[in-house]
Amino acid sequence: MSIEPLEEGYERFLLSQVDRDGIVLLVAVRRLGVDETVVGYLLGGLEDRDWSDLRDACGKIHDVFVDAGVRRRGVASQLVEEAVTRLTAIGAPRVVLMAAWRNGGARSLFERLGFRPTMVEMTREA
Repeated sequence: MSIEPLEEGYERFLLSQVDRDGIVLLVAVRRLGVDETVVGYLLGGLEDRDWSDLRDACGKIHDVFVDAGVRRRGVASQLVEEAVTRLTAIGAPRVVLMAAWRNGGARSLFERLGFRPTMVEMTREA
């Protein structure tokens, strides 16, 4: 995406999601003594049936981010597993997510966590 200043736009979007029903927002924090640093987050939520996507009602993980300095230490796995637990607890019969085609590391992680491909989104520039 290359619209507006990306960080400010995404911050506004996240803030708009916090108080919505059916939202799961998790934050991973690294503690060193009394110092805390946010090292990752996950945003997910309940989604209704979507006929245009041929997708039944579900929990959907919209975004997972882990700081490069702590990747490959289980942070993303813990975020995803906790999100699945919480989404299931609030009524999700299944959990779906999307991963960028070129992000093989993320796709491999999600497959190890039990996700499987169901659709392929394709894009052509106008």
